[in-house]
Amino acid sequence: MGRARRARRIAQQAVYGGGGAAAALGALGLAGYGVLRVEAELAKRIVGAPFDGAPDDSGIYGYGAGAPLRLVMLGDSTAAGMGAAHREQTIGAIIAHGVAALSGRPVELTNVAIVGAESPELGDQVIQALEQVPRPDVAVISIGANDVTHRNDRTAAVRHLEMAVSRLRETGAEVVVATCPDLGAIEPLAQPLKLLARRWSRDLAAAQTVAVVEAGGRAVSVGNLLGPSFRSEPKVMFSEDRFHPSPAGYARVAAALLPSVVAALELLGEPVAAPSIRGEEVGPLAVTATKAVRQPGSEVGPAEIGGESRGPRGRWAVLLHRVLAPLPQPGGATPQTPQIPVEPDAPERSEARSP
Repeated sequence: MGRARRARRIAQQAVYGGGGAAAALGALGLAGYGVLRVEAELAKRIVGAPFDGAPDDSGIYGYGAGAPLRLVMLGDSTAAGMGAAHREQTIGAIIAHGVAALSGRPVELTNVAIVGAESPELGDQVIQALEQVPRPDVAVISIGANDVTHRNDRTAAVRHLEMAVSRLRETGAEVVVATCPDLGAIEPLAQPLKLLARRWSRDLAAAQTVAVVEAGGRAVSVGNLLGPSFRSEPKVMFSEDRFHPSPAGYARVAAALLPSVVAALELLGEPVAAPSIRGEEVGPLAVTATKAVRQPGSEVGPAEIGGESRGPRGRWAVLLHRVLAPLPQPGGATPQTPQIPVEPDAPERSEARSP
């Protein structure tokens, strides 16, 4: 079964009920599952000890006239900023500064993300966020990694994310979701765990994308955004635990999310034709979601063809190829605009034989 069909099926099961985690684990076989357990224990020994927590980055950022724009952050340790040494280094703070600079207004950031959070905990985070900010202007969610590492039921995880996005949209807030990162890019993982982690991560990210767009939000692929940088500069892009991003890694993720937040708030006036977009394509949502998984930094949102939001294969969606901000080069060299890497999937038959 292709990833597009799996993504559509998982998202549909999230709406109508059903589960797939037990079947997925059963397909591995007892011998394959035993190998994964051993590899997981080895990875835990290699990955450094976790940090005590994350900096409290809630507060006012930027200056300007008018009431502050209200930004809420929800999700797991990435949204919370674990691995950052200072509040200014978190994803939420970097996005807040960027929005303030482009809007000419201060931004009030309220971060309710919890280190170690899984998708079922998003409901409580939404309640907490809306108690503090009843009508946020924009919400950013980063979730999914812990659902993969704990092998949570993907259908249930996607259902909780969809409910969180729907509830936030009911308040009038724009919602931008950073989908599950590609955990197969983490270097301490060995085969076959690395291959399976990549498949599980990408399947969940594609299903998340379908659910988020159906609920009225925008999904941004994080994918293996830090993978190439980790291999070339592991001490720069990842924190001491070799799992969470460093401040430089968080800056890279925030750079991928900021254009979508800016477009959602229509700060540039023409969110779809903005100069930050390198190209776009429209197609069935499940197919578009699958393409986005392999293109870190890309955004998937709702689209129409001929005035219709749906076609024979379901909702139409647009894939926007964002151009990430140039990265500083060693020695003061002129930064080059990085290209969005597109990674081909391994053949489905090879993935199925991987255990």
